[in-house]
Amino acid sequence: MNKITLYHGTPDKIVVPTFGKGEKKHDYGRGFYLTESIDLAKEWAVCRPNETNGYVHQYKLDTEGLEILDFQEKGVLAWLAELMKDRDAADSKRYRMLAKKFIAKYGVDTDKYDVIKGWRANASYFYIAKEFVRDNIDMDILEELLSLGGLGIQYCIKSELAYSKLHEVANSLQTVEYTEFNEKYNHRDITARQKMRVLVDSDANSVTKVFSTLFKE
Repeated sequence: MNKITLYHGTPDKIVVPTFGKGEKKHDYGRGFYLTESIDLAKEWAVCRPNETNGYVHQYKLDTEGLEILDFQEKGVLAWLAELMKDRDAADSKRYRMLAKKFIAKYGVDTDKYDVIKGWRANASYFYIAKEFVRDNIDMDILEELLSLGGLGIQYCIKSELAYSKLHEVANSLQTVEYTEFNEKYNHRDITARQKMRVLVDSDANSVTKVFSTLFKE
């Protein structure tokens, strides 16, 4: 069997992954979100500004027989199209019209997949998305922008089959100290956005192949 170790950072000491639960407006819709990085899980456990300690739950996922969609393989345009399905990067009429075309051209049908793997769309990534749809970012630097800051890859458990193959490791619960890891979370986010702005303002960003030009034949 092909088992991978994943971590779920949360404010909750007791967690029961349940098929069909979760917020629709999360990155990949309803599902249970995890990461391979325990350090990122610790940061995500205390990312809220409530000064409350969090927890990291450890899981094993048996991937045998699962259909896994990896947005790192599909590319950044497919990933952005997925985010646009449930989240608006701008509130203009122009964006609403172009977003539909963008999703139709670059979107992926995720319904057949058991697990979705891809970048985590936190505040830094939405900075990218908003600037991209405003035609301020050239397509050629999108991948590099996403790599800045090491903000993390997440897994989203989607199907009932995938949930049945996910099991929490006994006696593995870890408490996360708020002050230490919330500071790390904020520092990572601030540093990433600073690096992104430097790249966006550099000569590497030619602003030639931009959002609105992707629909021209």
